[in-house]
Amino acid sequence: MRENTERKEEMFLSPYATRSSQTRGRERAEEKCPMRTDFQRDRDRIIYSKAFRRLKNKTQVFFSPEGDHYRTRLTHTLDVSQVARSIARGLDLNEDLAEAIALGHDLGHTPFGHSGEAVLNRLAPLGFEHNKQSLRVVEVLENNGSGLNLTFEVRDGILNHKKTGNPATLEGQAVSIADRIAYINHDIEDAKSAGLLKDEDLPAETALLGSNSRERINTMITSIWRNSAGKGFVAMEDDVLHATEVLRNFMFKNVYLTPEAKGEEERADMMLTTMYGYFLKKVDALPDIYKKLLDRFSLETVVCDYISSMTDRYAVYVFESLFIPKNFLISRE
Repeated sequence: MRENTERKEEMFLSPYATRSSQTRGRERAEEKCPMRTDFQRDRDRIIYSKAFRRLKNKTQVFFSPEGDHYRTRLTHTLDVSQVARSIARGLDLNEDLAEAIALGHDLGHTPFGHSGEAVLNRLAPLGFEHNKQSLRVVEVLENNGSGLNLTFEVRDGILNHKKTGNPATLEGQAVSIADRIAYINHDIEDAKSAGLLKDEDLPAETALLGSNSRERINTMITSIWRNSAGKGFVAMEDDVLHATEVLRNFMFKNVYLTPEAKGEEERADMMLTTMYGYFLKKVDALPDIYKKLLDRFSLETVVCDYISSMTDRYAVYVFESLFIPKNFLISRE
């Protein structure tokens, strides 16, 4: 089955696509799977990882929102995967590779979203970036410290998914642009649900994208296809790209950096800062799996590993367990 899939890739994919049979391989050699290509195998490893499951309880934009329909880091990841696969399919790229990168791109994200990332970046001597931590998750932290042993192409796409990155494959480029398409549009919907935005608030320059998320996403993906089909890059047409950047800048000014979206940021900062300092002094309080990493990595790095792995509610639980007298805890029922 794997060889049949590889033959189909040779026959039908774009000359610019990444064939699974031509992967640059894994850090540790493994026997080929008889059923799945290497990129399909990577996708499955990511889906079944602990870090992937934890994404369901990590903040996207709004901390602990009231309502079941706000996005989490997991639903954002699924949105990115869907958009990236649509782009890859339209350009005859490798959908399996794009999907694997998309599913793994945010595995290293902190609790409390980018606010948590900013806290660890301030505290850690070497800084902290979620894309680098996502790579560390798949290379080191999963499987009790042995990592997932993914292919070079998937690891490269995870590391370089940020706007400032430079992916080695077109599939990696597709995920990078899909990430922006996804979060801009689903964050608009969440902001509207939170009462922060109305449709008429959006900049007039963005009208060419459409009047709702479905239309905007369709416009962006279609523009990528018109501009990039049969070429060695993945990019929107200039007018659509400009409107997208205007919309992204608008979201930063009017949603991401507003007091409403960051209403709990000071508390999250205090919690993570306090826990970081505590674990630096109380190494024995770290879980055994993290203490084992101290043979290979600095204490500051391992403490960041532990804190960044936490979901929002687990971070609250750990903080309460360490610093709040049990008689003072109030039932949440």
